[in-house]
Amino acid sequence: MNFDLTQIVEAIQAVDETLEPQIQTHLDDLTHPQGSLGRLEEIVMRCCKIQRTLKPQLGKKRILTFAGDHGVAAEGVSAYPAEVTPQMVLNMLAGGAAVNVLASHSGAENRVVDMGVNHDFGDCPGLIDRKVRLGTDNLCEGPAMSVAEAEQALLAGAQLAREAKKEGVALLGTGDMGIANTTPSAALFAALLDLSAEEVTGRGTGIDDQRLRHKTQVVTQALEANQSRLGSPIEVLAALGGFEIAGISGLCLGAASVGIPVVVDGFISSAAALVACRINPLVKDYLFFSHRSAEAGHGAFLKAFDSRAILDLDLRLGEGTGAALAMHVIDASIKLYNEMATFSGAGVTSNN
Repeated sequence: MNFDLTQIVEAIQAVDETLEPQIQTHLDDLTHPQGSLGRLEEIVMRCCKIQRTLKPQLGKKRILTFAGDHGVAAEGVSAYPAEVTPQMVLNMLAGGAAVNVLASHSGAENRVVDMGVNHDFGDCPGLIDRKVRLGTDNLCEGPAMSVAEAEQALLAGAQLAREAKKEGVALLGTGDMGIANTTPSAALFAALLDLSAEEVTGRGTGIDDQRLRHKTQVVTQALEANQSRLGSPIEVLAALGGFEIAGISGLCLGAASVGIPVVVDGFISSAAALVACRINPLVKDYLFFSHRSAEAGHGAFLKAFDSRAILDLDLRLGEGTGAALAMHVIDASIKLYNEMATFSGAGVTSNN
């Protein structure tokens, strides 16, 4: 690995588990039947452990939407042509995408990162240029990218997380834009979780049954074509991933290295998060999976990874939309923890 990337990976520390008894004592003292806030208690417990404090704080929120194109789009696995990727990037920069609306509603800043879109944006205001090259190669025929390119994209994402820390960001969200990117994501899930292509391949942008069968065959072909390259997590990422997927993986690594929780969006972002967790398993405790995607393989991933999503709304848009919505829930859990009265302080009789 790149030396700087190695430093980032090695800087990741375990969250502070020693705080759990004190956090639980405070939760139990809140004026409610013990445990009645359900998973909100679980969420704030993790926030406390990540922030290493008994008084978790709300703060600046940022969603980074990573964009990239994919050589595998030539296989006809999406309902949309590859030209839509740069068009949607421009739409996001103009504020017209769903993620713009939902990020604004959640009080989060949304930034768009070009990791490998097959388009020359020139000096485009607002766009963060971390382009590795103009899209990946066709993973059906060999590796999507080189290991060096995967490391470059990982480091770019990690550096964006560390820059966010310096700028006072307290909560990061992931998002993606890239026509055909559910195909490399499915391949990553299959390779890293030892699942079949059938278990992890879904309809993506809404393809019909015939094209779904074809897409599943494409994922199988990609796994076979790259079988000899499926070694370390970074080698798997290089063989089967995408530049935006690698950028999100790097963001997860970088955020964990500086103690920022990350709200992972949906199917594509979860594949990226899985890569980051394979690189350093400590990353998992810094992640909140925002929603269970309608994409078929996402449920298989959550089960295999022993994780639960915060929301289940049948979303499958990407962009960071699920992350934006889940940020509301995370904020709410912290406010309840910090602002509710306690039995000991309010003179209310508890059931203890």
